[in-house]
Parts: sequence; structure tokens; C-alpha cells
Amino acid sequence: MRKIIKNLDKPLLIVTIILFIFGLIMVFSASNVTAYMSKAASPYAFFIKQSIFLAVGLVLFIFMIPISSKGYGRLSCLLMLGILATQALLPFFGVLRNNSRSWYDFGPVSYQPSEFMKVVSIIWLAYYYDRNKSKLNTYGKIFFPIAICIVSAILIFIEPDLGTMIIYGCIVGAIFFAQPIPFSVKAKTLFLAVAGGICAVLLLNSTGHSILIDRQKERLNAGNPCDNLLTTGNQICNGYIAINNGGLTGVGLGNSTQKYLYLPEPYTDFIFCIIIEELGLVTGIGLILLYLFILWRILIIGRKSPTNIGATMCYGVAFYIFVHIAVNLLGLFGLIPMTGVPLPFMSYGGSFTICLIAALTVVQRVNIENRLGENA
Repeated sequence: MRKIIKNLDKPLLIVTIILFIFGLIMVFSASNVTAYMSKAASPYAFFIKQSIFLAVGLVLFIFMIPISSKGYGRLSCLLMLGILATQALLPFFGVLRNNSRSWYDFGPVSYQPSEFMKVVSIIWLAYYYDRNKSKLNTYGKIFFPIAICIVSAILIFIEPDLGTMIIYGCIVGAIFFAQPIPFSVKAKTLFLAVAGGICAVLLLNSTGHSILIDRQKERLNAGNPCDNLLTTGNQICNGYIAINNGGLTGVGLGNSTQKYLYLPEPYTDFIFCIIIEELGLVTGIGLILLYLFILWRILIIGRKSPTNIGATMCYGVAFYIFVHIAVNLLGLFGLIPMTGVPLPFMSYGGSFTICLIAALTVVQRVNIENRLGENA
């Protein structure tokens, strides 16, 4: 264990710890009013739960870090089957939340299969393509894992959770195009994917149906949210107000006014607005710079990996984190429709927090193998 700790990427570890602690503080600040006034719970309710999620993540880190990257790959094969099974059973046993049946509720514990599928798919795809790198000249070998991921994406869409499905599809696509697959195959795949998507939309429209349900169509009105303050633009416009209130230095930790039920769940999707309102634009910019630092460190570790599986895992995790940051912030600023995507390290949530820690553990494991290989 001492050798493992010695070979961790210390800058990445220190920054992630700082962000998790800062996120925990902001979850408490953003959630205490909602917990007390809307949920009839203790002001510390979400703070305590998030602390438990982080503790579970720490235990997971301790158990995962001694396992090799190929060990992760072998384990991911079983996890893929298990998560696919739980996804298939969601329509029958899942709990309806925010008009989406995406969760299993086990009393004090909830489980969101699609969130775990993102990280497990990164590991499984990296393992599969590394193991079959000499056989990537046949369509069967190339597209078998993509077919499995498409099944998972369809199950996510059925929930329905369009935002998660799009993010999942982007992650799978990024990993596919990063593999040593012939360029002609990649070009044909991209053409077929775009053409298939266009045909599906046109076919649905011609039959009077739509790929979007009504509440998803409402989110497309993201250009001028404050014109619809009392309806579809309520959340985004109140997010703008929070950002405007904060200015450069903020109104002070705990002094947000928008968390007083103006933003329905300020501790999840809109926590970045509360951060700027309370701590100012300067802190918001600092947070974004720390995100960029984390992405840079992960990419450096991936580039140094002598194996395809290690590099693919790191690049997949970097894209996983990046796409969550991008989709969350672009949604907050009204540049794209809001999709309910959490902000890494900041947003409250058990499934996402645990998955994020697991993803970062994978990166640290690749770094350990890089250094042990260099020292050998």
C-alpha cells in the first residue's frame, strides 16, 4: 500500500480533495433552506447524506486502487451485464422522479443504473478494444461493443432521460473514434450515424410523433428564458438573477437569496449559480481553472500510458468529466436546453459522486502503473 500511495499523482489527488471538500460546503450552503422549508428535514440533511456518499467513495477508492487496469476490465464485463439487467427492469420496478423512471429506491439508498453505466462502459470499451487490437479489421469485432452500448442507450431513452442518453452516446462515440480502427470504417460509421439520426427524426415527424416529449420541447426555449419567467424560463432566469447578485466577490457564504425556493433544487443542477451568488465571479472562474487543471492532469497521465487500455481509460474519464461540466454550464447560461446534468465535485448526488470517485481512481491506477513501469 505504501508503494501505491507513493505513486499516486499528487497534484491531481490534492485538487480533487479540495474540490470535493469545497463542494460539500456548497451543498450545505445551497441545500439547508430547501431541506428545512420544502422537505421538512434538518438543514443538515443533504450535507450529511453527501458526506456519507463521499465516505462510501473513499472506501471504494481503497478497495479499487490495488486492482490492475486489466483487472478493472475483466470486472467490467460482469458489471455491464448486471447494469444492463437493472436498466431493463427499470420500467417495472423503478421509481418515478421528475417525470423519469431512472432510479431504484431502497429506502435510504437510491441507485441510478445509467450513471454507473457511463463509467463502466469507459472501462469495458477500453478493455475490449485493447484485448482485440489485432482483430480490428472485421466489422463484427469493431461494432460488437457499440451494439451493446446502443442497447443501453435505448434503455436510457425509454426512461426517458434524453440528456443522459446524449452524454452517454458522446462518451461511447469519443472512445470509438479514439481507437486504432481504419479511418474508412470511422468515416462510414459517422456518416451512417448522422444519416440514421436524421432519418429517424424525419420518420417520427411524418407520422405525427416526436423524439421529444412535451417537457423536453419546453426546454428548447433556452434563448430568452426571462421572457417566460413564470413558466419554462423560471429556473434559468432565477439562475441569471443569482449570478447577477453575486458580482465579482459575492454576497457572502450562506447569504444567497435565490436558494429561498426561487431555484427548486439549488444544490444539484444550479449549484454553480449559488456559488457565484455567494462567493462571486472570481471564485467561479477559479473553479473553472481547477477543472481545466484536472482535465490536463488526466490527459497527461493518459498520454504517458504505454498501453492502449490505460490511455483509453484516461481519455474516456477526461471526456466524461468535461462533457458534464460543459453541458451543465451551457445549460445554466441558456446556451443549450437544461438536461439535469450534475456539475462534477459540486452537485449533490450519490450515484454521480461515487461514479466520479471510481473514475478518478481508475486514472490514479493508470498513473501508478505508468510509474512502476518506468521504474522497472
